[in-house]
Formats: sequence, structure tokens, C-alpha cells
Amino acid sequence: MRHKVNQQLYAYWSRLKGARSAPERSEIDPAEIREALPDSFIIEIDEAGRFPIRLCGTRLNALWLDEQKGKSFLDLWSPDDRRTLASVLLTVIDGVAPVVAGAEGRAGDDGDLLELELLLLPLRHFGKTHSRVLGALAPARRPRWLGVAPADPLRLKSFRIIAPSEARFRLLEPASRRVVRPAAAGRPELVLYRGGKA
Repeated sequence: MRHKVNQQLYAYWSRLKGARSAPERSEIDPAEIREALPDSFIIEIDEAGRFPIRLCGTRLNALWLDEQKGKSFLDLWSPDDRRTLASVLLTVIDGVAPVVAGAEGRAGDDGDLLELELLLLPLRHFGKTHSRVLGALAPARRPRWLGVAPADPLRLKSFRIIAPSEARFRLLEPASRRVVRPAAAGRPELVLYRGGKA
């Protein structure tokens, strides 16, 4: 993890969960993550696979000049990346595995390219494990067009899964400490770390 916001959110999530696989949604205290709030969100895991956004930070709303609450998280991404993002979200909840991803976006053809870091963390909700995902989408810098022009759909560049060795994965078979799958035809590189630091 490169972005300070995501490092802080991950450390808070880790502290809350303790020896459990994931903390409860009700344990999240906004005052404890005030620096991360503008970039944070909570996604609901629904049967339709829309992954609606239940809570959304102000900087994310500013990226698209619109309130994102209630909208599908997948709609923020390019059509080519939506299936991959859905698989990543299912890996987060099925494997109870945090994911860190690289993404990029711009506003129209003239907009500066913006690098972002995505963090996805599993949450329990009333004891259910397949219910919510806490996340943050932190920009590397503030683009000139933020709050002036809406971002185009984001592109997924890479992601890595950080999980205990007993986690189950939808995206790949059990592996040694590190597996890298090269990007192919516009698909992101997949890197899996088993254990170790985020």
C-alpha cells in the first residue's frame, strides 16, 4: 500500500478485527478514520451482483460530480473491468481477504491522467460475512479537474490479494508465497501475497 489514507484505514481495520476474520460494520467509528472518510465507502453485497454503494465519501462524489450512494460500485469502472471487479469483490468476501489495487482515471480526452489506489476490506454485518465491504479509493494527487468535470469510468491497472494462507480464492488456485500473472490484452496484472505485510 502506497497511499497514507489506505495505510491508515487498513491499520484501523486490522486493529478492530483482532483475531477474527473481519470486524463488524457496527464497530466502525467515523471519528477514528476522519482522515480517510472523504475517500472511503461501504459496499453492500447483494444477490443481484450490483454491489450498491451504501456510504460514500465527499471526494468520491466530487470525482463524478454526483452523489454515489445507492449506485452500483461496478458502474464507476470501465465495462471491460466490471467483471474482474465483481470477481475481486467476491474474493474479498469469500476469502475474507483484503485487496489493494491500482487504478487510473481521467475527465474526458483533455483531462489529466489520475492514478488512484483502491483498498477493499471485508466486514461482517449482524454476524453475516457476505454482507459489506469497507473501502477507499485514494488519489495520488488532486487533479485540476476535480469538482469541475466528472471522471470517466476508471480503469483497473493491477491488484493484489493479501490474505492468510487458509483463505479461499475465486481467482486462482493455492500457490506459494507470491504468484504473478502478467497482464493480457488490457487485463490487469494479478499479484497474490500469502501472509506477510500489506
